[in-house]
Amino acid sequence: MKKEIKEIITINGEKIYRITCLNERWYAKPSNDKKTGNPVYEYLPSSTWIAGYYPKGIGFMKWLASKGWDEAEALKIAAGDKGSKVHYACGDIDAGKEIKITDKYVNPETGEAEELKTEEIDCINSYSDYLEENKPELLANELTAFGEFWGGTLDKIFRVEGQIWVVDLKTGKQIWEEQKLQISSYSHADIDYKELGITDEEWKNRKLATLQLGYDKYRIEGKSHYKFTEIEDKFDLFETVAYRIWKNENPNTKPKERDYPLVIKSDFRISQLKKVKVKTIKK
Repeated sequence: MKKEIKEIITINGEKIYRITCLNERWYAKPSNDKKTGNPVYEYLPSSTWIAGYYPKGIGFMKWLASKGWDEAEALKIAAGDKGSKVHYACGDIDAGKEIKITDKYVNPETGEAEELKTEEIDCINSYSDYLEENKPELLANELTAFGEFWGGTLDKIFRVEGQIWVVDLKTGKQIWEEQKLQISSYSHADIDYKELGITDEEWKNRKLATLQLGYDKYRIEGKSHYKFTEIEDKFDLFETVAYRIWKNENPNTKPKERDYPLVIKSDFRISQLKKVKVKTIKK
């Protein structure tokens, strides 16, 4: 994956950056040096990255064994690309835009804009179905927030019939345990919920959920193919298990300062090949 640095403006007008490279994701937020008081950027790991260190469980291991490592990695990359494009399109729907099947969205793996695939259109269509059938009030979309030691971007905050829901959109068939920890961390981030029009009582009683889009099982049964599932708050596991494992595996809590060349080559090998070519021509 290419290194991606995305500028994000928070609801308070603060400028932050999300840095994604290889298997790492960091959030850089404005801060002040504790000694000098000078403005600096504080780097915090993403909650998704941290949650990924939680033990995968037997279900995931069986899936991995059935696919093999190479195929599983390919599927994860494809699922990530699909999920990103679907997220962008769902955001456009929430902004009142109409999505054409010929519209293009950026594939984060290649950095190129691509037309939507059939399964991506299915997911986007099922999100539209969810909105029409449940009529949720959108309070936040792609909201970046921070906890004490992590940063993250939650997908949606809905109000449905007076109930506040912190919702994570998913395009996969399974919801793994680490994903439950991920959404739990969003719920415990430092969110200025009053700026979103949410009362203290509403936020106190908030609930968590995943919204699986393009859910095949329901499509086969002739229902709208999405699945809305309430998720138990497992922030204690995120904080005491996943984060401790992540911290142990990543003792240097700053982004690795590594620059990768746009082109990788061997000048030595090229020079050798040129010599061989010259000798051949002389013969």
